[in-house]
Amino acid sequence: MENNYTDNAAAIAAVLSTYFQSVFIRDIASLRKIFHPQALVTGDIKGVPYFKTLDQYLDGVQKRKSPFELNEPFQMEILAIEIINSIAIAKTHLPMLGFNYYDLLSLNKINGEWIIINKLLTHVNL
Repeated sequence: MENNYTDNAAAIAAVLSTYFQSVFIRDIASLRKIFHPQALVTGDIKGVPYFKTLDQYLDGVQKRKSPFELNEPFQMEILAIEIINSIAIAKTHLPMLGFNYYDLLSLNKINGEWIIINKLLTHVNL
């Protein structure tokens, strides 16, 4: 039996919740589980182009203090999820570390599990 939209949206929301929590507390092992090993993290931060492999991105996350360690409030949220068959795009908002990040995450359902394939990010000035 094929999963319906509601089941897939709930599964994607669970992946995004893991993403948010893992970024918030700097849990590299959990991040590695929800990203495809060949994922790219691209976009811009305050107008400066950003292009990293998953390993480069996780190395940067590992080396910085987490929002949790800095006593920041948890404000990350899912803004939208669009699903077509086994692919999806999630629009998320991650205000943290003095940035106002928006991510567009592409996901693919592989072997019955949703995984983040790529992450596009930008900082939006308030």
